[in-house]
Amino acid sequence: MGKKRVVQKKGRDLNKQQQELIDTPAVRAATKAGIKEGRIYIKATYNNTLLTLTDKSGDTIYSSSAGRMGFKGTRKATPFAASKVGNIVAAAAEKIGMDQLKVYVKGIGGGRDSALRAIANRDVEITKIVDSTPIPHNGCRAPKPRRP
Repeated sequence: MGKKRVVQKKGRDLNKQQQELIDTPAVRAATKAGIKEGRIYIKATYNNTLLTLTDKSGDTIYSSSAGRMGFKGTRKATPFAASKVGNIVAAAAEKIGMDQLKVYVKGIGGGRDSALRAIANRDVEITKIVDSTPIPHNGCRAPKPRRP
C-alpha cells in the first residue's frame, strides 16, 4: 500500500503571538490606506538582525528585530533568528496588501541571506535587491610614529 504522503504548508501561517506582533496601529492605518509598494531595509550586524518595512517615501510602517522576537545573546545573530524576523515583516507587508517590495540589505552579519530568503518565500514580489554595505576604501589613518 505504501507510505501515506502528508502535505505540509510552507510556513505561511503564523502563531497567535506572531499575529499580535504584527497588529500595530501603524499597520492598521497602512492597511486602510491601501499601500501597494514598499521597501524593506535589512540591517545585519554581528549581534542582531533588524528589519524595517516602509512605504515608497521611506516612512516606517513596521519594524522588528531578532531581539524583539525573543532571541537573546548570541542567538540573535543566527540565520534562524533572521529568518523568523523576515517571515514576520513579510507577513506584515502581506497584511497591508503590499504586492511589490524593494529590499535594501546592509551589513555583513550572518542573517542577511536567510532574512532575504524568508521574505522571498512569502507571497510578495521582490522587484529590486540593493546591497548598500559600506566598503572601506583606504582604511583608518595610521598612528604617528613613536618618539625615541
